[in-house]
Amino acid sequence: MVSEYEIKKQICDIGKRIYNRGMVAANDGNISVKLSDNEFLCTPTGVSKGFMTPEYICKVDAEGKVIQANPGFKPSSEIKMHMRVYKKRPDVQSVVHAHPSYATAFAIAGIPLTQPIMPEAVIALGCVPIAPYGTPSTEEIPDAVEKYLQHFDAVLLENHGALSYSDSLLNAYHKMESLEFYAELLYKANQLGGPKELSKAQVERLYEIRRQFGLKGKHPADVCLNAKDGKASCHGCGGSCKNAGGSVDSDMVAAITRKVMEQLGK
Repeated sequence: MVSEYEIKKQICDIGKRIYNRGMVAANDGNISVKLSDNEFLCTPTGVSKGFMTPEYICKVDAEGKVIQANPGFKPSSEIKMHMRVYKKRPDVQSVVHAHPSYATAFAIAGIPLTQPIMPEAVIALGCVPIAPYGTPSTEEIPDAVEKYLQHFDAVLLENHGALSYSDSLLNAYHKMESLEFYAELLYKANQLGGPKELSKAQVERLYEIRRQFGLKGKHPADVCLNAKDGKASCHGCGGSCKNAGGSVDSDMVAAITRKVMEQLGK
């Protein structure tokens, strides 16, 4: 079993990754990990995520109240958002909030990431909706994201940033990284005249492969919010969304992608 101290070190490592990749500036962003139903580790407020050490990390309960924090440190002001994710998604073990440039630009422009442009993004993320704007550190953001938690593993926050969550700290980070890469590619493709989207049939095959692999978590291939509302389904799934599971690590995505590309004859 991984010690609490080792988990704190892992949080600091992920903090350095998101800082070094330009996903946060100054003291932005926050990270948390679930230890038990009433114990959570989280990054402190007012501290750069690129320069943390284990003694910076705070421990809170399910209400976000401090269980332990060293002098001079207090939990992230966004801890309410993290706690709402854990409350509504018992399968989630870690939450990452950041302000990656391309993804946040889409959030500011009010454009959700819904275009199916590459197999990895379809498999790992499906589509990424935008939660309405909420004032940071208030209940407005948790309330805004709540309706998306049962259908997606990543959400853009209007005029704010992005949120990802998964069954491990590394997977939650990987979803944030994949989200930003997807947003960057979509932005650049638009500069080149617009992306050539995968066809509806190709997307359905990707979704079916995802189901066959029995991936954990949530994904529009499993529960499509649009389809439930009688609208056109995300990524053209044609209403064929089924209940299954979905949290993806990078090796799994790579293996699935190779299989998909073989089936698509590429």
